[in-house]
Amino acid sequence: MGMTGTEIRDKQKQYVLQSWSKQGAINPIAVEKAEGIYYYDFDGNRYTDMASQLVNLNLGYGNKDIADAIKEQVDKYCYIGPSLGSEPRAELAEMIIKLLPESFGKVFFTNAGADANENAIKIARMYTGRKKIFSRYRSYHGSSFGAGNLTGEPRRYPLEPGIPGFVKFFDPYIYREPIEFKSEEEATKYYLTKLREQIIYEGPDSVAAIVMETITGSNGIIIPPKGYLPGVRKICDEFGIVMICDEVMAGWCRTGKMFAFENFDVVPDIVTFAKGVTCGYVQLGGAAVSKKIAEYFDDHLLSCGLTYSGHPLACAAGVACVKYYEKAKILDNVAAVGKVLADTLDVLKEKHPCVGDVRHIGLFSCVELVKDKATKEPLVEYGKDPEGLMSKVIGLLKERKFMTYSHENMVFVCPPLIITEAQLKEELAKLDEVLSIVDEKFI
Repeated sequence: MGMTGTEIRDKQKQYVLQSWSKQGAINPIAVEKAEGIYYYDFDGNRYTDMASQLVNLNLGYGNKDIADAIKEQVDKYCYIGPSLGSEPRAELAEMIIKLLPESFGKVFFTNAGADANENAIKIARMYTGRKKIFSRYRSYHGSSFGAGNLTGEPRRYPLEPGIPGFVKFFDPYIYREPIEFKSEEEATKYYLTKLREQIIYEGPDSVAAIVMETITGSNGIIIPPKGYLPGVRKICDEFGIVMICDEVMAGWCRTGKMFAFENFDVVPDIVTFAKGVTCGYVQLGGAAVSKKIAEYFDDHLLSCGLTYSGHPLACAAGVACVKYYEKAKILDNVAAVGKVLADTLDVLKEKHPCVGDVRHIGLFSCVELVKDKATKEPLVEYGKDPEGLMSKVIGLLKERKFMTYSHENMVFVCPPLIITEAQLKEELAKLDEVLSIVDEKFI
């Protein structure tokens, strides 16, 4: 006999340290089963996953193709070291490179997004012989020591004082910018001018890489203005800097393209990925590098290594997952359902006084909550929420079985990419209802 839901919850509270939480306040839902975009507790309550767990469960629960691929690999062997040939490892690497622009050459597999980013910056440092790494303030690249130093937002604070050589610059966050820009192009010119100036002040010959989430994820779905990413590419080319796009969250069809950078007419030197490559069925990440960088390591030591690099079970899951994106025409679904999401969020922005802004691309979106629409005063201050207002908002959604998360003053709507138009409309009606409560009671 398995444990009851109560036993699971109590044992987890007693024995498990839960991430990003005050341990005394946690009360996890014990999940008995899951299918599609839903999961169920032991009392039969159905919860709609409107955040794809941690924006990684792109293909939802119970995908038979992925599960069968893992089972088939289990029957062959579960593990073999990175230095030995493994069919799913070789096949997945080839598939990924063929999905990327022709300039890409090889993949270094990791266990998740954080170590994908850590190894990407190591590769950039070895390749350039330089040490400094630029990344943005409103960014999250992981919480391990290197990725945590790369991160710009408050989750980096416990790692400080950190590693020398990590330099932060500001995002093109037009909604929060005190300067009134006449156009996106004008904003782009401003942000690029400041970035280039900062690089000159830091010494261009000392900068190895500029690392950016192609579209900022948990810090607000900040979509770069027109010309911004090509402008960063131009700066990188000017000074011999490696351009790294973190696609851990935005990659794998989430934005309506296989990779988010495809939306912006730009080609990076390194792309990091994780999450949607296996949709969490087995953990996997990686850094895909250009042919030029790959060729450098033909006769230079690649000083990177992980016991579980390219784990066969993970790669088998990855092969099945990537095939399924095409088989199920996931990009077509993201385009169709994403339009419904965009149109509905735009309506909610106009309707609700508490909604300062909505940002959306594909099925990647957030609602930014404010106390005052005219002044843009956020519902909670950056890095602070003493009254627990955002927790209350998420709690109201949870009461309606709309399951997502918040960060700063934003609520995220990033459902599995298999969601139907009818399912989406059912859930967005719940969001509308909660925003009405916020209008009435929180501002």
